[in-house]
Amino acid sequence: MIRATLAAIAGLFVDDGSLALAIVILIAALALAVRLGSLTPLAGSVVLLAGCVVLLVESVFRAARRKKAGG
Repeated sequence: MIRATLAAIAGLFVDDGSLALAIVILIAALALAVRLGSLTPLAGSVVLLAGCVVLLVESVFRAARRKKAGG
């Protein structure tokens, strides 16, 4: 029972590795763009917010398709 609960909690954080990787890449790319002066910090933060929302929505749709295909 405890093991299943801990596995479920861990799954909340590592369930979608591609989402985590995409967000890390987005953050790194935007940090580099802001540091190099290609983007202002405000623009970088807006793009970061929009990018995270888009990635999250895409991940939810992908999970829904996976669940629907699985049964």
